[in-house]
Amino acid sequence: MTSLEHTADTSPWAVRTVSLASPRSFCAGVERAIEVVERLVDQRAGSGGTVYVRKQIVHNRHVVEDLERRGVVFVDELDEIPDDAPQGSVVVFSAHGVSPEVRDEAARRGLPVVDATCPLVTKVHAEARRFAGRGDTVVLIGHVGHEEVQGTLGQAPEHTVLVETAEDVADLEIPDPSRVSYLTQTTLAVDETAEVIRALKERFPAIKDPPSDDICYATTNRQDALAAVAAEADVVLVVGSANSSNSVRLVEVTRRRGIPAYLIDDASSIDPAWLRDARVVALTAGASAPQHLVRQVIDHLRTLGPVHISEDPTVQESVHFALPKQLRSP
Repeated sequence: MTSLEHTADTSPWAVRTVSLASPRSFCAGVERAIEVVERLVDQRAGSGGTVYVRKQIVHNRHVVEDLERRGVVFVDELDEIPDDAPQGSVVVFSAHGVSPEVRDEAARRGLPVVDATCPLVTKVHAEARRFAGRGDTVVLIGHVGHEEVQGTLGQAPEHTVLVETAEDVADLEIPDPSRVSYLTQTTLAVDETAEVIRALKERFPAIKDPPSDDICYATTNRQDALAAVAAEADVVLVVGSANSSNSVRLVEVTRRRGIPAYLIDDASSIDPAWLRDARVVALTAGASAPQHLVRQVIDHLRTLGPVHISEDPTVQESVHFALPKQLRSP
């Protein structure tokens, strides 16, 4: 007997409402990155050649494991790719982007590369190079060690400094406070980032904004959509892996509003104690989590008894990114 079946035995209510946040799950950048790898695998079916991916193509365990079952090899760094890799092999840069140093290493080794970097991350990279090129110190708001941040820092490492919180701003040392700009990681919490930006503008009144918001549309939309359903919920479930920044931010934003929220890789991660007194469950998925995992969670919740599904989209997403030129149809 599963833990969810045990909860069903003691559930005191007839119908549980599941409020689905919408939009949720994959964004355009994630869909593009996964399609890049899948197409490369299909192209090599029966003809040899390995598809190597530097880091996780997107931050989701289920996506990575599915691609591994199809023969994709994930490496942390390019030096893990053997010099005698099978003919026809290719390396893919993940959706989070890479530094120029990584690109240079691939070129030195003669590794064929297909770049699956999200175009919105590429935009931040271009801004970092441009701002540094005009003589600014670039303040990057982001999380230490995140792959996207590492790639952005690498665009102009001698001119870029990293801050995570508003408290970090007080310790910044800027050579020329009249020449400073800021950029942000694309997957941050909107509210926390606004606090950091306010602190930066108070300390450096001449600081320049990026031309447009660097937090991507999908991150913002998913935070707004969850806020719309979480207010009436007893508990919030966020489908996503622990290394997914946008998924973790959904949990954090919700908890700051005083609502219990939990990050789950899939339905098997659910602790029945979270649901014992929950008549309304808000459910969402981070931008790197597949939609089928949401359906799986709903199916598990149905083992507790009748479930009423409620969904009222806050916005319709229509963003689509073209594939890299190597994979476009002639």
